[in-house]
Amino acid sequence: MDLKEEHILGDDIKTHWYYRSKLAALMKLTSAFQAKFILDVGAGSGYFSRALLGKAATMRATCVDLGYAADSDEYVEGKPLAFRRHIESSDADLVLMMDVIEHVEDDVALVREYAEKVPVGTHFIISVPAFMWLWSGHDVFLEHYRRYDLAQLEAVLSAAGLTVVRGHYFYGAVLPLVAAVRFVNKLGRDEAKSDMSRQGPLVNSILYGVSVLETKLMQMNRLAGTTVFAHAVKR
Repeated sequence: MDLKEEHILGDDIKTHWYYRSKLAALMKLTSAFQAKFILDVGAGSGYFSRALLGKAATMRATCVDLGYAADSDEYVEGKPLAFRRHIESSDADLVLMMDVIEHVEDDVALVREYAEKVPVGTHFIISVPAFMWLWSGHDVFLEHYRRYDLAQLEAVLSAAGLTVVRGHYFYGAVLPLVAAVRFVNKLGRDEAKSDMSRQGPLVNSILYGVSVLETKLMQMNRLAGTTVFAHAVKR
């Protein structure tokens, strides 16, 4: 999760259609296994880890982000949530990298680094922005190095030593809208700024409803969307 976008949305991140539906997608993906210990890389405020700590099986979470001013600890649902700038190793059985690896020059090295810190059998859920043809000032503002197609993300994970279980696109329903907005922006002055913004209740509800419905079939979508998801395992 990008700290820049969190600063833009503030407390509205909890109700914003984009993050609520991405959380719904994550919950769907993690429903296939029981994760007890979470390692959330590039976690920002820990939005996703906080939600997963609400699941009965999840016992604790550690969020790692170089953006933290200092290490700290708190509790969510009576369960420990740690914030760390760096860790040497982890007993996590689930690693999250939600919109993280596009921010580094060597994405394979970053994934491999954390794969080496966790036990065999650990699950990885990774999300990245999709398609270089959607590149815009939004990516420049967020300091992305690249966007991915599904084959590229799966190749990165395999090169890092993980076994890909399943990959797919998400936000296919809103792809035409996003593509149209970015096309129009490119006709003018495509400034380096985030596309993320607060929405009115009606628009927010519609976009959330459309996107959360998509989670039911998203794992079959290997064609198109604005986000790529992958589930991988350390063997």
